[in-house]
Amino acid sequence: MEELTKTEERIMQVFWKLKKAFVKDIIDQLPDEPKPPYNTVSSVVRILERKGYVGFKAYGKTHEYFPLISKTEYRAASLKRMLTQYFDNSPTALVSFMVEEILSQREKQQLLDMLHDSDSSTSKADGNAK
Repeated sequence: MEELTKTEERIMQVFWKLKKAFVKDIIDQLPDEPKPPYNTVSSVVRILERKGYVGFKAYGKTHEYFPLISKTEYRAASLKRMLTQYFDNSPTALVSFMVEEILSQREKQQLLDMLHDSDSSTSKADGNAK
């Protein structure tokens, strides 16, 4: 999956929100003031189509676009790319960074609780398998 530019990603966010859209709908959803020119947004959408992120249904000369890649799929690919590029492909290094630099104390506790719950579920499943 090819990486997106910041502008392409912003437009994909609109697609994921709306599910399908004409270029005019995308422009309406962008918070920019003044709004970007129609031709600029149309060009970005065509790039997204070429990259395989969006498809379209034609109504004469007008096109209605829709995402071909889900937000979840893109998130997973982005995380894998970040893991490889910045954390030497080590999930432990990523989590360590998050714990030390990003998470609040409350979020750290929630993470510990999730890990504990996951560990308990695994132990129960292992016990049932014996």
